[in-house]
Amino acid sequence: MEANGEGSGGSTAQGAVPVGWQAQKSASTRTQIIESAIKCLVELGYARTTTAVIADKAGLSRGAMLHHFPSKMDIVRAAVDYLHAKRLRAMRKSMAKEPSDGDHVKLGVQSYWTHVKHPWFVAFFELAVAARTDKELAAILFPAQEAFEREFYTTSLDLFPEWKRKGEKFLLGFDLSRYVMEGMAISFLTHKETERDQRVLRYLEEKLKELVGQDR
Repeated sequence: MEANGEGSGGSTAQGAVPVGWQAQKSASTRTQIIESAIKCLVELGYARTTTAVIADKAGLSRGAMLHHFPSKMDIVRAAVDYLHAKRLRAMRKSMAKEPSDGDHVKLGVQSYWTHVKHPWFVAFFELAVAARTDKELAAILFPAQEAFEREFYTTSLDLFPEWKRKGEKFLLGFDLSRYVMEGMAISFLTHKETERDQRVLRYLEEKLKELVGQDR
């Protein structure tokens, strides 16, 4: 066999690009585009987030970006999946920590509070508002959000086993926490966090502890 750089180990010919490297580069570029789109949603809003703006944020030509995502909706679909995966992973990681004081309720409240203040939640909220009047976006976002909520519910039960026997009381505590903190996070679009917010969080913790301390 001629010495052409191709050996029995399956390496490529001299000067050729490894197939695995090509796939890795493509995946990296796709992630770069998705993360740039999310940044644009946070900084500019949905209406002003165009393919040209996303490409510029990603440092790519519009043509190079469209090679990976042919349309804005293709990018949005990938961004929604990416956001949900990131949000679930971050929540599982933060809530899986063992609290030093053994207070799982406080840990859960603090973890979700940190979560809703993150730019990822801002990006999701921006999409949710836009989907109200955009049927194409709604068709992407709403089914994905339902899947996210099911997974988030299951994750919460796994991480807080003391709630498993509470049935409807767990559902009440789960919904109460989400509605209160997500609503508070939306208010940050117009004001900064204050002691008033901390008072509400402490009160929420008290109510949740009352629920977890009661039998069905």
